[in-house]
Amino acid sequence: MKELKILADIKDSYNELVHKVSWPTQKELASSAVVVMFASLIIAAVVFAMDFCLENIMHLIYGLF
Repeated sequence: MKELKILADIKDSYNELVHKVSWPTQKELASSAVVVMFASLIIAAVVFAMDFCLENIMHLIYGLF
């Protein structure tokens, strides 16, 4: 009985994947990839700047003692 439920779920998933999902065009996909790359670079730069600033602040604090 449980195997039939799993098979029905797999068939439903396949049906949804093939007939109900709207796939992006190649142009939309490329555009989204560029947005993700730039966002990743911006986030990496912000994390680097925060790390650099905190490292220097810690050196100043621990250098006083």
